[in-house]
Amino acid sequence: MASASLLKSSPVIDKAEFLKGQSLRQPSVSVVRCHPNAPSSLTIRASSYADELVKTAKIVASPGRGILAMDESNATCGKRLASIGLENTEANRQAYRTLLVTAPGLGQYISGAILFEETLYQSTIDGKKIVDVLVEQNIVPGIKVDKGLVPLAGSNDESWCQGLDGLASRTAAYYQQGARFAKWRTVVSIPNGPSALAVKEAAWGLARYAAIAQDNGLVPIVEPEILLDGEHGIDRTFEVAQKVWAEVFFYLSENNVLFEGILLKPSMVTPGAECKERATPEQVADYTLKLLHRRIPPAVPGIMFLSGGQSEVEATLNLNAMNQAPNPWHVSFSYARALQNTCLKTWGGRPENVKAAQDTLLIRAKANSLAQLGKYTGEGESDEAKKGMFVKDYVY
Repeated sequence: MASASLLKSSPVIDKAEFLKGQSLRQPSVSVVRCHPNAPSSLTIRASSYADELVKTAKIVASPGRGILAMDESNATCGKRLASIGLENTEANRQAYRTLLVTAPGLGQYISGAILFEETLYQSTIDGKKIVDVLVEQNIVPGIKVDKGLVPLAGSNDESWCQGLDGLASRTAAYYQQGARFAKWRTVVSIPNGPSALAVKEAAWGLARYAAIAQDNGLVPIVEPEILLDGEHGIDRTFEVAQKVWAEVFFYLSENNVLFEGILLKPSMVTPGAECKERATPEQVADYTLKLLHRRIPPAVPGIMFLSGGQSEVEATLNLNAMNQAPNPWHVSFSYARALQNTCLKTWGGRPENVKAAQDTLLIRAKANSLAQLGKYTGEGESDEAKKGMFVKDYVY
């Protein structure tokens, strides 16, 4: 169980404020422009959601807590279920998601949960709205809003992320349903370049999404994942990451995105998965923090790292190493497989294993909570938790 001080430090979500009696709010936007005859014009935008965005971001970025990414698409969730011999049906997806969100005391370690659209509107197997269960656990509901990766014409076999069409109306509806933050994932491949076109497309798409999400009350998680695929060393990853984040923040600024009302979901700076030279947690922390200090404004409240195919223990050790000294930001986690892998295998689709699976989830969540505080030791970890989860050319 979490310490009393940890529990007291976690902001409490007012359920009435987040859900009860919510009507769809249309944010007012005030625009101030310079004299039309001036050689350049300055546009200042002020959304009525600004204060709420900042508050939500701070709640998600609260001490000792991070994000449970459970936003797998139905197809990806099917892959997870198939690994334990279950058919990809809505009932099985519902049963697994119920197991996750009802784990007793999960909110001690988890501040936000990213949901797939089906889950946002879904109920538990007991008929209770999943959004309501999360809020009662002191967990902010979030929503995946991108529409996935497609080939980027004119590039070196690279991808771009679709989903901007209709995003304004979708984010407005998600806000009404109870979501308070959003996630958009695009990727950059080092073995394929990355080309200047792919980097620019990734950065521009993330910036447009972030502006639209904020206009509709959702804190945007900005996620340009630099894929682990490749034989490159850690220095090459660092070089590419610097370029990607420079582009991302240039376009975020161009789109008037409120930095205090966003969260980031970067990759850790590591060697390629097929590189012969491996990096220690201390090396990963050194390179990653150097990147953050060079590229990320201190106004950003939270850096919620993705695990990207690392083992459960590896992702936790690297996070812990980054929190051995104070940072200008809340440096934490937004893990999917690195929180769920052992939990899923423990469950195996059997009702009698639900409690054991939830206990496993809580062990992983607590380990990462300690890592966010820089207090994780790595003692007592299972062999399963140490297994790598990288899959070459993995498709979500």
